Amino acid sequence: MTDWIFRGDYATVPVNLATLLLGLLLALLCGQMLAWVYMLTHSGLSYSRSFVNSLVVMPILVALVMQVLNNNLVTAFGLMAVFAIVRFRNILRDTLDTTYVLSVIVVGMACGTQKYTTAVVGCAVVVTVLVALWYTSFGSRHRYDVLLNLHWARPLTELMDLNRLLNRHSLKAHCASQRSNEGYEGTDLSYRLLLRNTERVEDLLRELRELNGVSRVTSLKAEDESEL
Repeated sequence: MTDWIFRGDYATVPVNLATLLLGLLLALLCGQMLAWVYMLTHSGLSYSRSFVNSLVVMPILVALVMQVLNNNLVTAFGLMAVFAIVRFRNILRDTLDTTYVLSVIVVGMACGTQKYTTAVVGCAVVVTVLVALWYTSFGSRHRYDVLLNLHWARPLTELMDLNRLLNRHSLKAHCASQRSNEGYEGTDLSYRLLLRNTERVEDLLRELRELNGVSRVTSLKAEDESEL
């Protein structure tokens, strides 16, 4: 049985198992490097753990796609047709869902083109990586307790009063977003806060509403930054 798995490619050009494994492992390492850089440098409000996981898995899948295609123009057109059908029939809102769809398509194509070794080894590598990402919660960032949104009506040069209040309640305050609109005066601000005492959120909100120039104060508990 084992011998059949490792010598199971009946395509025109059988796969070299050592080359296949080297390519998949190199793709995994490069994907992880890019994912770590993204995690360390991301500063916006749209952080997504599933997107980070996809950055790890996608290079492996693309490497598998190139192994399956192997300069075969007919197979390449077949892959485009399959993707067009999936995209037309489904709207995938989660990048990790897209990764799973791509995984089953690549494995199916490998089996359909008689590259059984590529299908078995590639599927095993992808499954191992996906389970490892899930088990280790790779990509999660929980560095803040609260996401705070407010409108600042005073000039930005007078933000010192607001910063003093935030620093009194938090160990770390990061301004994640700053937006102004020509339709009304003032600036919309978003802060991520690491609180000194998580039980005093209501006190913080009350003091913010009493501060001159602050309005439309809302807060969201940061259970996991991937949900923000």
